[in-house]
Amino acid sequence: MNAPNQASREGQREIGRRFYGRLARDTYAVVLAGGRGSRLKELTDWRCKPAVPFGGKYRIIDFTLSNCVNSGVRRIGVATQYKSYSLIRHLQRGWAFLDGRIGEHIDILPAQQQIAENWYRGTADAVFQNLNVLRRDGCKYVLVLSGDHVYKMDYGRLLAEHAAHEADATVGCVEVPLADARSFGVVSVEPSGRIGAFHEKPAEPQPMPGSPGRALASMGVYVFNAPFLYEQLIRDADDRRSSHDFGADLIPHVIGRYRVHAHRFAESCVGMLDGEPYWRDVGTLDAYWEANMELAKVTPQLNLYDRDWPVWTYQEQLPPAKFVFDSDGRRGMAVDSMVSGGCIVSGAVVRRSVLFSNVRVQEGATLEDCVVLPDVVVGPGVRLARAIVDRHCQLEPGLEAGASPERDAKRFRLTEKGLVLITPEMLGQQVHQLR
Repeated sequence: MNAPNQASREGQREIGRRFYGRLARDTYAVVLAGGRGSRLKELTDWRCKPAVPFGGKYRIIDFTLSNCVNSGVRRIGVATQYKSYSLIRHLQRGWAFLDGRIGEHIDILPAQQQIAENWYRGTADAVFQNLNVLRRDGCKYVLVLSGDHVYKMDYGRLLAEHAAHEADATVGCVEVPLADARSFGVVSVEPSGRIGAFHEKPAEPQPMPGSPGRALASMGVYVFNAPFLYEQLIRDADDRRSSHDFGADLIPHVIGRYRVHAHRFAESCVGMLDGEPYWRDVGTLDAYWEANMELAKVTPQLNLYDRDWPVWTYQEQLPPAKFVFDSDGRRGMAVDSMVSGGCIVSGAVVRRSVLFSNVRVQEGATLEDCVVLPDVVVGPGVRLARAIVDRHCQLEPGLEAGASPERDAKRFRLTEKGLVLITPEMLGQQVHQLR
C-alpha cells in the first residue's frame, strides 16, 4: 500500500518541479539595489546597503541573488545608483558564473537618465527606466525584489501560487510583531487570499485577525504579469502626484482595482527552524549586529550550511583561519564564534563574535560580541565588546571600546542599544582618499 502512495507523491513532486522550472524560465528578476540605507549610518558612507558585508564572507545582496539562482530564475537585472562601485565589482567577480549562452545572465542597470534628465526617483521609477530591457527580454513575469534583506525563499513556489490564482500581481508577505509594523507596508487579506487593503508605514498598524500582537507586512517581493506591470509603470510615470515607489504608490493603486494576491512567506521559506520563517531587515546598526550575532549561535535560525540551498558569493582565494600560541595568558582562541578565511588570532581571545575575511587579532587582545568586517587589524591589548568594526580599520594598541558609553560616544557612533560602530575615519585613518 505504501509503495504506490510513495510513488504517487514522488510523481507529484516531479510535476511540481517541472512546473516551477517552466515559470522560472519565463521570469525576469529585477533586484532593487540602489539605496543607501541611511539608518546604517557611517557603515554606508562608502557603499550602498546591498553591498554591506554580512555573515562572515557574504554581501547582503548575495541572499536575494542566491534565491534567484536556486529557484531557477537566472535572468536578473540589478538596478544600482548610490555609491555602487563596490557592489558592481562584487557582481562582476562573484556572479559571472551565469552562462549567457543558455539564457542566464545578470544585467547591471545603473541610472542612466535614459527617459529624462533624472536619476531613479523611486523603486517603481527604477523599473520604469529599464522597460526597454524587460521588453527586449520577452519575459511573461517580472519578479521585483529588494536587494537589502536577508532570507532564503523559493521564488518558484511564489510564481506557482501567482499563476494558480490568475493574479495580476502577487505580494510576498511575512508576519511581524505589531510594534515593528510601522516600518513596513501592512497588508489586510481577504479569505480568498486577495489583498483588500495596503497601508505603507502606518502610524497605527492593523493586526492580523486572531493575532492581536502580529501584523502581515510586505517583504518587498512582488510578482507581476509583464504586460500588466508595463501598463502600471507607464501610468505611474505620468502621474505627477506620485513619488514613483512600489510601496507608497503603485501597489496601493492597483489594490481594489485588479487581482492582487498575498503570498505567505511560510509557504516558500527554505530551511525553517522550528517552523519559524527567517526574514531579516538589517536596516539599522542594532538589527545588523543582532542578525550577524545570531549566526554564531549553536543552532542559528539561518542555515548557511545547507548544500541544497547554498548562498553564493565571490570566493576570494584565502588561506584557512589560524590560531596560534597556547600558553596561559597567551592563547589564540575563538569560542562560540564564526571565523572566516585569512584570519589569524595570535595569542588573543575571541568570544561570541563574527570575524570576516583577513582579520588579524594580535597578542593580548580580547573581542566579545563583536562583528569585525574584512581586512581589519586589531592591535595588541585591544579590548572590544558589543562593537561593529568597519573594513580596513587599524585598531591601535590598547584601544578600548564597549565598556564606557560616555567615552565611546565622544569618539565613535553609539546606537540606541549601546552598540559601538568604529570606522577608519573615526580613527583618523583616511582609507577613502578623495584628494
